[in-house]
Amino acid sequence: MTATLEFGALAADTTHTATGWHRVCAVADLELAWGEAALIAGRQVALFRTGPSEVFAVSHEDPATGAHVMARGILGSRGTRPTIASPLHKEVYDLETGECFGTPGVRLETFSTRIAGGFVEVAL
Repeated sequence: MTATLEFGALAADTTHTATGWHRVCAVADLELAWGEAALIAGRQVALFRTGPSEVFAVSHEDPATGAHVMARGILGSRGTRPTIASPLHKEVYDLETGECFGTPGVRLETFSTRIAGGFVEVAL
């Protein structure tokens, strides 16, 4: 039997605790330019769909405060770099690298994503 946990609006398979790729949801389940939180292999992850087939995954935990709020952050960009701003203190992070633009040395954990057969998969 496969255990599925609900977190935010997305459910993720939690039977795989090893590192690797985890199927999270259909791409169509993610609204464009909106964040969703998912529990993946025991980790809280924030997912952002920025284009028809472009999805980013970062830690749901705000590195500056420890609060699990990043899925409610504000999407934007710095030049060609996609960004997410924390909803608490408005620190801005690069969605690809996790670099914080305002505070050197602070990083948001990022995860690789891919789309396979219309589903979003995240590597943990």
